Amino acid sequence: MDHAGRNRLDEEESPYLRQHADNPVHWQPWDEQALAEARERDVPVFLSIGYSACHWCHVMEEESFADEEVAAFLNDNFVPIKVDREERPDIDSVYMTICQRTTGRGGWPLSVWLTPDGRPFFVGTYFPPTARQGMPGFVDVLERLAESWEQDRDEIENRADQWSSLLRNELEETPDSGGEVSSEALSNATSAALRSADREHGGFGSSGPKFPQPSRLDLLMRSYVRTGRDEPLQVVTRTLDAMADGGLYDHLGGGFHRYATDRQWVVPHFEKMLYDNALLPRVYLGAYQLTGTERYAQVARETFAFLDRELSHPGGGFYSTLDARSGGEEGTFYVWTPEQVADVLDDEELVSLVCDHYGITPGGNFEGGSTVLTLAASLADLAEEYDAPVEEVRERLDEARDRLFAAREERVRPARDEKVLASWNGMAVSALAMGGRVLDGTYTERAAEALAFVREELWDADERRLAHRYKDGDVKGPGFLEDYAFLARGAFDLYQVSGDVEHLAFALDLARVVEAEFWDAERRTLYFTPASGEGLVTRPQELSDQSTPSSLGVAVDLLFDLDGFVPDADFADVARQVLETHANRIQGNPMEHVSLALAAEKYHQGVLELTLAADERPAAWRETLAARYLPAAVVTQRPATDAGVGEWRSVLGLDETPPVWAGREARDGPTVYACEGFTCSPPKSSVDEALAWVESGVEE
Repeated sequence: MDHAGRNRLDEEESPYLRQHADNPVHWQPWDEQALAEARERDVPVFLSIGYSACHWCHVMEEESFADEEVAAFLNDNFVPIKVDREERPDIDSVYMTICQRTTGRGGWPLSVWLTPDGRPFFVGTYFPPTARQGMPGFVDVLERLAESWEQDRDEIENRADQWSSLLRNELEETPDSGGEVSSEALSNATSAALRSADREHGGFGSSGPKFPQPSRLDLLMRSYVRTGRDEPLQVVTRTLDAMADGGLYDHLGGGFHRYATDRQWVVPHFEKMLYDNALLPRVYLGAYQLTGTERYAQVARETFAFLDRELSHPGGGFYSTLDARSGGEEGTFYVWTPEQVADVLDDEELVSLVCDHYGITPGGNFEGGSTVLTLAASLADLAEEYDAPVEEVRERLDEARDRLFAAREERVRPARDEKVLASWNGMAVSALAMGGRVLDGTYTERAAEALAFVREELWDADERRLAHRYKDGDVKGPGFLEDYAFLARGAFDLYQVSGDVEHLAFALDLARVVEAEFWDAERRTLYFTPASGEGLVTRPQELSDQSTPSSLGVAVDLLFDLDGFVPDADFADVARQVLETHANRIQGNPMEHVSLALAAEKYHQGVLELTLAADERPAAWRETLAARYLPAAVVTQRPATDAGVGEWRSVLGLDETPPVWAGREARDGPTVYACEGFTCSPPKSSVDEALAWVESGVEE
């Protein structure tokens, strides 16, 4: 059937694409049919990339894509293609890179003009319908590019060739010869992070917007443990306090918004992403282990509650995002006025207490005089002001919070993007597994439910392939490196907490596909797209940490951890070669490559292995593991009996005992071994004793 001349997005499952299905623009999904139409008509492709929770994507749709005249010009002179960046992060990576390199900035909506074979020749982000504030108008850009395509085709082709070459050099090529993996990677990255830290307001940078940067916080906590210096931990706690006290955090419903628009963390950009609410609880739990600050544990609990309440698929997985807007306006679901508080609480003193606590004022701090809630006054300050015991103030505020939350539930809710992404669910599994270790075993069970859902819906055990996205029974793929790396990390983290070897076996299955499909032995790197996947204008690598950690860095770190479980694996060798290939990049700009810098630290330091030889973990061992910050350790549970080992070898598909268990048997009851740098402790009866042996041998 000939679909040219109509909008095809009603055939797609992506909520973002379906949001544009009624536009007069003849949107096409990214597929061979759309690209073939561009070749047949010999017109450029207009590629628009965004996601369902993107505020400015909505604005550009309302201003331009819903306009009949704009749509007519687009349809006549271009093939319009719409891409959900969460479904196709590979396409987004390629064209966002050219936007950043040629304009010095990036963001969504991403607007790119391509030749019919996919080479970019003009790029930008949001365009207003007509020129304003130094930005060219979208209609003017369209008219100019259509004219250039007809009259200056050679110039466009030349630019497309140059930009495509730039992309290959930036994303696909690797150095002819690698470098030495620096033993100073952790130190260099820490120094860079400390230099950029905002000591006054927390976070990084001296202006807004401010993003959470969980990878940098993770780096600083590890540096604190490694060096004993207080400064890295001080930066972490200042930032965690600022984020949890400010408007980035949802004080009624838990969970974090995507970023703050200002330096002080007061006004957020209101969308909520699964990845932020998976990555940040891990940081708060790590800080809780290091400091004992109960508030950090509470933030993690409330964030997990948000995930379970608002982003849970009935089958166990997690949805992707909540929109920033509800009822057509940004933030209205979350903000309050004193009058709205009074309507709910109907108690003058309680209203005053709540407004003082959350900083709710008549003038507000947001549009229309409303207020984004922050923690403006502490319980101690309020107790003094209201001449009441702290516990009484806490109880009254808890009651008010419950009532305000219930009232908020009656408001128009933000739209939810119900895609289930393998990669982001892997992050959630890791976070919940850590919650299970540190807080409560129910989080371990929830992590197992999420992993089981993704395995059932997105993993093809016969073909040994992972798909990227599930939505209402529809599966879309293939999986990218981020899917394999983050899901394998989640499965492995869940194994470390639960001891269930099925999770370990799944992590190993995914790691084997990483080596088979993403590892290029000639170029000594791991690519973001599988070798059997679609060919784009270039094959990207994901080296740097952005909103999420680098999938390449996560994969390298994981391969080091899993190497000891498979006797004939090349996992550690692959990981080493990747680090050598990119050693100069890591050394030259460690702040962009935090995940790789942490993997380089593991390469030099060696993997800390805690082998627990026991059928069941004693309660004292669980308590020690809950309290100790061990972010780079591998915790593996070896059955106490030889019969149990044989059964587990069968599950893992191994002919012999995994090296990580070899010679580490139970001795007169449950036994612990700690190993690092090819040296192992004598058998110990407690985790505390084994860790003390390691710490006594670590050089200062």
